[in-house]
Amino acid sequence: MNDRAPLGESGEKEGGIDRRTFLRRGGIGAGTVALSGSIAGALSACAAPAALRGGAGTDVVVIGAGAFGGWTALNLVEMGASVTLVDLYGPGNSRSTSGDETRGIRTGYAGRDLWTSWARRAIERWREFDDEWAPVLGGRIFFSAGNLVLRPSWEGELEETRETWDRAGVRYESLDPGEVAYRWPQLRADGLEAAVFEPDAGVARSRAACLRVAEIFRRKGGEIRTGRATLGSGSGGRLFEVDLEPGFPLGANLFVFALGPWFPTAFPELMAERMRIPMGHVFYWGTPPGDDRFSHPRLPSWSIPGVTGWPTYPPDHRGFRVRTGGRPGDDPDTSDRWIPEEFLERPREVLAERFPDLLSQPVLETRACHYESSVTRDWFIDRHPQWENVWLAGGGSAEGFKFGPVLGEFIASRVLGGGLHPELEEEFRLGSEELGRTDGGSGSLREDIEEGVVR
Repeated sequence: MNDRAPLGESGEKEGGIDRRTFLRRGGIGAGTVALSGSIAGALSACAAPAALRGGAGTDVVVIGAGAFGGWTALNLVEMGASVTLVDLYGPGNSRSTSGDETRGIRTGYAGRDLWTSWARRAIERWREFDDEWAPVLGGRIFFSAGNLVLRPSWEGELEETRETWDRAGVRYESLDPGEVAYRWPQLRADGLEAAVFEPDAGVARSRAACLRVAEIFRRKGGEIRTGRATLGSGSGGRLFEVDLEPGFPLGANLFVFALGPWFPTAFPELMAERMRIPMGHVFYWGTPPGDDRFSHPRLPSWSIPGVTGWPTYPPDHRGFRVRTGGRPGDDPDTSDRWIPEEFLERPREVLAERFPDLLSQPVLETRACHYESSVTRDWFIDRHPQWENVWLAGGGSAEGFKFGPVLGEFIASRVLGGGLHPELEEEFRLGSEELGRTDGGSGSLREDIEEGVVR
């Protein structure tokens, strides 16, 4: 991919858990990258209002059961709130951004210290999540095999990535072509003279993760509804309820909309020019019978300019994954997830050039998923401008799933904490910027689609 893209020792509570635990879990503490003074200061200076410090007695409705909504709902329940999670099609459905089989989990965000720090902590949380729940619910979600990034030279992205990793304390190795060829002879790296290997990175089973988070949420007392939720009645700047179809209105103290690619259609005036939803293309290739060179753990996830991929993973072994750009998106309710034949040319070129031993293998599956690219290229975690008890959470630059364990805690604590931490409000504010186009052709979005940076 080509991304641009300890507080005090007191026992003061932050959203129902002690502040030290919240910040440790969220990746904002000892051993993580030092954030800017303004952000760190905001976190250390602010405490949640007493009325919302902890979720006991608070009813929350979370709309959207993807990576943002599912993890937020789970953390809200763990903080003591009474939570109903509503999804139009149900957790892990094939229309959702998180509905593919796998997602890469890594920290390579050149120049983005906050994202790198949180991604590092997210990897730790994915491991902790598996340690706690895999023995109970069966099978691991996260597989650590490392991530290999290859580029023509060290200048630019790779050098900036190494500098960012050094500040964050991320482990990595700088490799020359000879070392790459020795470790992974099944990969041809001709013309790619610079490489970095992040050993702690890996791949997660995305659909399975969404289903597991939803099941744990249910076991901990949360309620899951399937249906369409729209804004209901309210007054005085507060929303009283959402209307459910099918069903009856659902009231609550707080509402969190984590709609992913449904934001532009659900809030057209607010989101149509602040977000685009390109369609990413993923191909799963077969591997030669009796040949484990293209299976975990013989090969890490990998990235060359404009293309990402990884080996086939257990327990379902969907195939060797190749991600090569995509096309502009449309309405996520009606868009066709079939990938036209002409889009197979590029992944076949990649196999011929980099993995020639797979070129004769069949395409086993294809996946087409909507992603979200916000005008700021960052997440928005902010109140609705009209409703003070309504929160909006989403966006980014096609990155979100890997951060789920950390973002879920952060969003939940902000929702229950009354929206303090003013510097982080600025960091993730919805803002007034607009894309200024309606054809899906903003420069950054077009770059996302054509260069295939979406993971």
